Amino acid sequence: MGLLRLVGMLGCTLLVGLAAHPVARSAEISRPALLVASPERGQGNTVLFVRPLAGGEHLGFIINRPTEVTLSKLFPEHAPSQKVTQPVLFGGPLYLDSLFAVVHQNESPGGHSIALADDLFLVVDVDLIDGVIERDGDGARFLVGLVVWPPGELERQVQANTWWVLEPDTDLVFRMSTDGLWEELVRRGRGAT
Repeated sequence: MGLLRLVGMLGCTLLVGLAAHPVARSAEISRPALLVASPERGQGNTVLFVRPLAGGEHLGFIINRPTEVTLSKLFPEHAPSQKVTQPVLFGGPLYLDSLFAVVHQNESPGGHSIALADDLFLVVDVDLIDGVIERDGDGARFLVGLVVWPPGELERQVQANTWWVLEPDTDLVFRMSTDGLWEELVRRGRGAT
């Protein structure tokens, strides 16, 4: 089918000018979390799902940036792609030439998949992504791009109050519409402090 290939998986670093909640501590990002752009910093309405990696890096993707592109536009000759109705998400500024799938299941789909949480996996293997499209295209989320923080960078951003750190909610990743999601999470974050 010729899906876009993953290049240099997670080898690059990224200095993101965004970071967490005034009461958030680094310990809160030692496990999967939601990052909500702090309204006090005026950085926009970004919401990410993030998880730590070995060596102090963090991996994440934006969950509230749908694009105008669908799989049917990317792969017009692929019949299963025509059935996927959700738009492709803009996941972040790295690996923009790669397509990723996020699946909500209790076991790893295998291959080159990364556990994001107990029931959430990032699929990076082209053949596995093909299978996800064919088996459960509307049950998954597809994205181009990721966000990767080098060791210590996300902690610095959290301390600078660029991000609010909230408990992870995998259901938000699969919400049909993310309109108003940032505002909802800001209200939730303010209610928790």
